[in-house]
Amino acid sequence: MGIYKRYFDKYKWMFLTAISCVFFEGICDLLQPTIMAQIIDQGVKNSSLDTVIRFGLLMLLVTALGACFAAARSILASRVSQSFGADLRHDLFAKIMRFSEAGADKIESGSLITRMTNDTSQITQFVNGIMRIFFKAPVTCIGSIILAVILSPELSLVMFAAVCLVAVFIVISMKMSYSRFAKVQYAIDRVNTVVQEYLLGIRLVKAFGRYEEEEAKFDEANTDLLKKGVSSQLVIACFSPLISLAVSLGIAAILYLGSILFGRGEIEVGRIAAFINYMAQILSSLIMITNIFNTFVRTKASDERIREVLESEEDFTCMEKEAGYESGEISFHDVTFAYPGGSGMPAIKNLTFHVGRGETLAIIGPTGSGKSTVALLCLRFYDAAEGKVCLNGTDIRQMDCRTLRENISIAPQKSMLFTGTVFENIAWGNPDAMEEEIRQAARAAQADEFIRKMPDQYESILGQGGVNLSGGQKQRISIARALAKKAPVLILDDCTSALDAVTEAKVRQGLRAADGKTVIMITQRIGTAMAADRILVLDNGEKAGFGSHDELLASCEVYRGIFDSQIGMEG
Repeated sequence: MGIYKRYFDKYKWMFLTAISCVFFEGICDLLQPTIMAQIIDQGVKNSSLDTVIRFGLLMLLVTALGACFAAARSILASRVSQSFGADLRHDLFAKIMRFSEAGADKIESGSLITRMTNDTSQITQFVNGIMRIFFKAPVTCIGSIILAVILSPELSLVMFAAVCLVAVFIVISMKMSYSRFAKVQYAIDRVNTVVQEYLLGIRLVKAFGRYEEEEAKFDEANTDLLKKGVSSQLVIACFSPLISLAVSLGIAAILYLGSILFGRGEIEVGRIAAFINYMAQILSSLIMITNIFNTFVRTKASDERIREVLESEEDFTCMEKEAGYESGEISFHDVTFAYPGGSGMPAIKNLTFHVGRGETLAIIGPTGSGKSTVALLCLRFYDAAEGKVCLNGTDIRQMDCRTLRENISIAPQKSMLFTGTVFENIAWGNPDAMEEEIRQAARAAQADEFIRKMPDQYESILGQGGVNLSGGQKQRISIARALAKKAPVLILDDCTSALDAVTEAKVRQGLRAADGKTVIMITQRIGTAMAADRILVLDNGEKAGFGSHDELLASCEVYRGIFDSQIGMEG
């Protein structure tokens, strides 16, 4: 309940008002059978029209009041539950935004979507049900039992037997339902994940002609959801008729026993009719309580999944946000790191290097040597297991993450663009940038030329992920976005792989114009590395060499092998 407390506090007055309406609605429902008994026993039995009219008008008044209370609680319940759901979705999204990389790795994106939509809707429905039904059912049920006992203690024995039998069915139903509904939610996760993976890789699927395999994968997930859904609904399908049967048998027994008592003159017809009405209200209340418990079982499974998100590990924060830095020195000191949940083998081992302000460092090495891991550690997506990473001599673990990341700009290995205009995508990292600054960044990234050829130039709309651009165009806009941020440190994580050599050389020339910026270029190309002030060579996560191109050719076997494979053998 703790994570939802502030939501209830926010809407407390509306919640309490709705509960009050539910209580008075229940009282109105409880009065009606008693008034009906008076109409029969005092009016009809004695042929008193005045009595029938008097109690009839009273019943109409009570019914009208009950309808007013019902309308009020329905309106309040809808308002509170929908507001509750909106706040919960907002907090879930805000929490996801603060996920650490380790936390994000634990829950698939498809599952996160399910939790923000399906699970949140389940919680919202439960809150609505609490205000509309949960409190009314016990009030009506308990009140009906009390009034029924007052009417006839003898008939109440049959009623208690039926209620106890129904209670047993409810408990068994809950125990059997919980695990099944939890499995349904995870099956929905799987369906969402399969659909999401297909949509993200739709071009690859078409290129490889993997339609049947993808369809088979979806059918497997969909069939699994079908089986689990049927399994969970079977419990309800079996127990709901049993509950109705138990109460119906109770009503039949009451009619039989009531006829015997009436024959003896121990009870009047009106009381028997009122008792049956109370039994019907008890039946209705018990069915509502059963539905509530079934909803509760589903909600409990959704609640656990939502709590898993809200209680996940957040991004690292240490202190108040600090002012930005003017310089950008990066240094690693004996850094060792292994990915959480991975093989356990270090991706980086005892790595030490330093990049001074305004210098350009190229990081090169074989695939899997830990190049991109360096970028992740610089941005503190993960913390080093041993050693430390410093920005301007300060251990980044002593810095607030927002401060750290405001001082580092990155053009990632996989260019990620958003739905919106070209201008908005470039200005994404610096919303306050002026138009000329955006154009300057685009020119430096060699993107201005093709942007000006687009129908609306910088106001041209990009599809989701930049689907209406080529790979090289997306990379150049990504680089322009990184430049527009104007951070002291710029990391280019193999973001020129789709560019030809001439365009890449022009991009490097544009980067040199960014005076005073510290640049870290992660690359597979020896030609790119040669243009840097210094080169860091990685091999299996360890530093194999560090220095200029000429120094590494003479002293580093790994670098020399890369050079020979790309350039040297051609010469």
